[in-house]
Amino acid sequence: MTAEPTRERVGTTPRRHIEYDLLLATLPHPILVLGDDDRVLYANAAAESFFSLSQGMLKRQTLPDIIAFSSPLAALVGQVRRSGVTVNEYGVDVGLPRSGVHRLVDVFGGPVPEQPGLIVLMLQQRSMAQMIERQLTHRAAARSVSGMAAVLAHEIKNPLSGIRGAAQLLEPGLKDEDRALTQLICTETDRIRTLVDRMEVFGDERPLGTEPVNIHSVLDHVKRLAETGFAEKIKISVDFDPSLPPVAGNRDKLIQAFLNLVKNAAEAIEEGREAGRIVLRTAFRPGVRLSVPGSNARVSLPLMIEVEDSGPGVPEQLKPHLFDPFVTTKRTGTGLGLALVAKIIGDHGGVIECESDPKRTVFRVLLPLQEKQLRNK
Repeated sequence: MTAEPTRERVGTTPRRHIEYDLLLATLPHPILVLGDDDRVLYANAAAESFFSLSQGMLKRQTLPDIIAFSSPLAALVGQVRRSGVTVNEYGVDVGLPRSGVHRLVDVFGGPVPEQPGLIVLMLQQRSMAQMIERQLTHRAAARSVSGMAAVLAHEIKNPLSGIRGAAQLLEPGLKDEDRALTQLICTETDRIRTLVDRMEVFGDERPLGTEPVNIHSVLDHVKRLAETGFAEKIKISVDFDPSLPPVAGNRDKLIQAFLNLVKNAAEAIEEGREAGRIVLRTAFRPGVRLSVPGSNARVSLPLMIEVEDSGPGVPEQLKPHLFDPFVTTKRTGTGLGLALVAKIIGDHGGVIECESDPKRTVFRVLLPLQEKQLRNK
């Protein structure tokens, strides 16, 4: 009987298989190997994290058990089986019934030539790439508003003062029933002036004066303001990482940004007309880095702050434009609140992203370490 070609073995497992397992385990993208019946035969560590199930649990499931019924991922696997060729699909919505969230991924699916019937799936989450791309768009939009604000300040505010002054001069000589019209003119000019004042903030391109700021102190202050004002009937809880180092920032600007986010969360909950909750969360995420356009530099953004609410969620058609100026669903809103938040976070060298589903909306802010802390890393 001819002997099998020599292969080193560890216990009863060929060393080559162990090396393959180690290689797949280190990949950051979820990888699944499916059998004939779409049963999971293998899952790497990234897949365990993605599906919130251990490999042992995943191996007891079929693909339809771990993804939403409507997900196009199942159809993609069927296409690979029928055609026998590799299929790439971009921007696939994968719903996860276990956690109730949806994730946008790029999918690579292909047969295993040496093992007919087996299919390899690799999922690449697009959240970070989209976060960077959207941040560049948000900052470009903020710059366009900056130019507009400068024009408005010069071309509108001065004439408004003249209109208001003229209305006040006319008022003493008018009958009582006509004075209401001059008061209306004054009220409306004041409203327009307030809007222009808000837009002028976007035109402030002065360097941000920073100092070490305890982000938990900022969030505690925001929480107190909310609980004694607009969110007094809403439960606000915190989940802080006490080891988080100071942020290099402007305390007043950060309070303004997070107060806007909490106010938005409270208004969303009230809109849903149900008792809701807001969670303020911090964590340290050392693996997050942002490439700086036009250079080879990469900025570490490990400081994560989240504002989560249980409101009805952001309308799907609004998500791509959420941080653009003048975008709002509120009847009395100006659509400048989130644009201002994006500018403040951008001025701090950070990024902001929104993840929203019914009953769970998270605004996630990632901020850099101070330069001194970065050098010590």
